[in-house]
Amino acid sequence: MLLRRFTEGDLDDLAALHGDPEVMRRIDDGRPVPRAAVEHGTLPALLRGYAELPPGQGCFAAVERGSGEFLGWFSLAPASSTGLSGGTELGYRLRPAVWGRGLATEGARELVRLAFADLGADRVVATTMTVNTASRRVLEKAGLRHVRTFFEEWPDYIEGAEHGDVEYALTREQWHRTPS
Repeated sequence: MLLRRFTEGDLDDLAALHGDPEVMRRIDDGRPVPRAAVEHGTLPALLRGYAELPPGQGCFAAVERGSGEFLGWFSLAPASSTGLSGGTELGYRLRPAVWGRGLATEGARELVRLAFADLGADRVVATTMTVNTASRRVLEKAGLRHVRTFFEEWPDYIEGAEHGDVEYALTREQWHRTPS
C-alpha cells in the first residue's frame, strides 16, 4: 500500500467511499455523504489541508502499490474531534472490499511512526465508537491505548451511540519504549 496526496482526479473514489452506507454507519450522523457534498466540501477541504496544515500532515489516499487501486484514506492532523484536547489525531477509512486484510493496521502503524519519528509529535490520539470493535483493535495494534470512554450529545443518535465513544492515545515516550 502507498499513501499519496489526494488530487481532484480522486473525486469518484472519495465520493464512493463516503457514500458507502457500510463505511459511514459509525461515523458522524451514520449516513452516507452525498456526492455533491464530497465534490464541493470534502475534497476541496482535503486539498486545502496540504497548504494549511503543518508539513507532513493531512489526509492521504491509500492505493494498492502495484495496481494503483483506491483503498481508502489515512490522515494525521491537529486533534479536532469532539472530546479531544490536543495531540495529533489519526484517522482512516477503507473500502469494505478491503476490510480484514490488515491494511488499516498497516496504515495506522505507519502514520504513528511518521508522527513521532518525522513530525515530532508528542502524542497521537484517535476516537471511535465504543461498539466499533474492529477499529478499536486497529488502534491497539498500532500501539495506542484506551484512555477513556466518553459520551457526547448528538443531534441524531446512531445505533450503538448509547455506549459512547472511546479515546485512544500514545505518547512519544510510550512509543519509544514499545518494541518494534
